[in-house]
Amino acid sequence: MRLIDLSGEIFQKCPTLPNHPPVTLSAYQTHETSREAEGVKFSCASLFLTLGEHTASHVDAPCHFDERKSALSIDKMPLEQFYRPALCLDLSHKPLKSDITVSDLQDAEKRTGETINENDIVLIYMAHYDRTFGTPSFLTDFPGLTKESAIWLGKKKIASFGVEALSPGRPGKNNFEVHLVCRDWGFTHMEGLTNLHKVVGIGRFQFAGFPLKIRGGTGSPIRAVAIINDSEK
Repeated sequence: MRLIDLSGEIFQKCPTLPNHPPVTLSAYQTHETSREAEGVKFSCASLFLTLGEHTASHVDAPCHFDERKSALSIDKMPLEQFYRPALCLDLSHKPLKSDITVSDLQDAEKRTGETINENDIVLIYMAHYDRTFGTPSFLTDFPGLTKESAIWLGKKKIASFGVEALSPGRPGKNNFEVHLVCRDWGFTHMEGLTNLHKVVGIGRFQFAGFPLKIRGGTGSPIRAVAIINDSEK
C-alpha cells in the first residue's frame, strides 16, 4: 500500500482568495523559555495560527453555497463522504483561463479506461498548480468547470469532485454557477489539491480527506491522501 499526499501546505500568507481571511502563523511559545516544577525543567514550542475555513486544501460544506436552513454544516456531514473510491481525470492539456466542457470530461473519463460510478470522488488534474503556484496567476488563471460540465458530474451522482484551483469554476459567473449546481444536485467539491499528476493514469484508488469538526462550519481544511493498493494494480 502507498499513500500519496494530495494536500497543499498551510503557511504564513499562503495563497487565499481576497474574500477569505489570510493565514497568520507565528511563534506562541519557544524553547527559549523554560518552566520548572518540583525540580523538573521543561520547555515546549507551539505556534499561533489563524485562518479561514477555506484555506489551502479544503472542502466546502453545503451551507457554504446553500442558504437553506437544512443545508449541512461541515460537522454534520457524514464521514463516509470523505473516504470514497476515486478516479483522476487528466485535463492537463487545457490552456490556462479555459473552460472545461462536457466533452472534455467525457474524453478524459474514456482515457482512464474506467467509469465514474455513483458516490465516487472525481479529481480533475489541470496542471494548474505546476504552472502557476507561487505567482499571482495561481488565484485567477486556472481552467474551470462550467455550469454544463458540473451538471454532467451531478448526473453521475458523485459524492464530490476536487480541483487544484481555489475555485471550481473560472472567476465570476462560471464559479457562481458551479457552486449553485453543487447545491441543486446535492454534491460538493474540494479545492486547493496538489500532486494530482501522481494519480493520473492509475485507474481507481481510495481517497481520504477528512475535515475538522468545526461546529457550524462552512468548510474545513483537509489532509487529502490517495491510498494505492499496488497488489490490485
